[in-house]
Amino acid sequence: MHPAWTERLVSGVRALPEGLPPWCPGAVVLAGRGPVVAAEAATGWAVRYRAYDPDRDRGVDLPRDRWEPMRIGTVFDLASLTKLFTAIAAVQQVERGRLALDAPVAAHLPAFAPGITVRDLLRHTSGLAPELPFYAHRDGPDLLAPLWAEAAAPCGPYGVHRYSDLNLIALHLLLERLTGRRLDALVRDGITGPLGMTSTCYGPLAPQGVAATEDQRRPWAKADRGLLRGEVHDENAWALGGVAGHAGVFSTAQDLAVLCRTLLNGGAYGTARILGPAAVAALLDPPGLGFAVDQPYFMGELAGRGAAGHTGFTGTSLVLDRATDSFLVLLANTVHPRRRTGGSAPRAAAATRLARAVSAAPGRP
Repeated sequence: MHPAWTERLVSGVRALPEGLPPWCPGAVVLAGRGPVVAAEAATGWAVRYRAYDPDRDRGVDLPRDRWEPMRIGTVFDLASLTKLFTAIAAVQQVERGRLALDAPVAAHLPAFAPGITVRDLLRHTSGLAPELPFYAHRDGPDLLAPLWAEAAAPCGPYGVHRYSDLNLIALHLLLERLTGRRLDALVRDGITGPLGMTSTCYGPLAPQGVAATEDQRRPWAKADRGLLRGEVHDENAWALGGVAGHAGVFSTAQDLAVLCRTLLNGGAYGTARILGPAAVAALLDPPGLGFAVDQPYFMGELAGRGAAGHTGFTGTSLVLDRATDSFLVLLANTVHPRRRTGGSAPRAAAATRLARAVSAAPGRP
């Protein structure tokens, strides 16, 4: 990898907490190619604010001696990067012959319309609504009643891509019914345990060492929970008990680098194998199963040659590029202390710098 572009990648991330307004209070970046970690850096603050002041539209700082610096090993709420773990767990069941991608979801969850398949859930072509307010029914007798009503008659066009949290929530429920085990156990025993990803799990977690997220209060949030740290940010995942197919996993950049290398290696890392090469190809080949493929808005110049990855609402993202055997993990706490639409330009810029570092590497034409 070209050292000048690698340095630009790191310096660009280091600048993210310094903008006006800053994109995030803090961030961690980790990029590599083959077995080599080419860039690894932390910047800014994992915890800086104690609350959000809506009248002044700004965070309320903690005393300066209580600000906690971002570290390489800081744990993040991954938000929708959780979907990748659910997708891998599902494809593991396919590989073992226990689940078929083109099987109707109704074979496992009878409330679903008969045309929706497991593949539709993974590709977001089920027609299900983007989300439903389960959190509003958290104390009711049937938290999932809105999902069953939507699943019986999806409101969107079937077969057309329409990104939806409900797809991965449904897949979560399907996997638990199929295996008789909780999703967190499937992820632990099938992915994070074999790979030695000891910092990756569902919450809640003790707050120390975890990046803070939002001061979650109405009207800007969907629930009144206060400042969150070690508890899942997503309100629906919270309503579902913290373990959900679409959100809820916490991890570090270093652990996610292991996952990236595993997929780039065709499903193996060291002596552990969690998937075969054909199953990895099913996940990553366009249009992807659970993974987004060739999306310039966060992949920058890595897009266009089969790069795969995902983003998370809390400020997380990863991209892996089989064409160059490279990967990028960028984790930030963009929703600390309040959720905002900061856009993905910094993610795309970092990915572009990685693409140029690889293409301009010494010895390459």
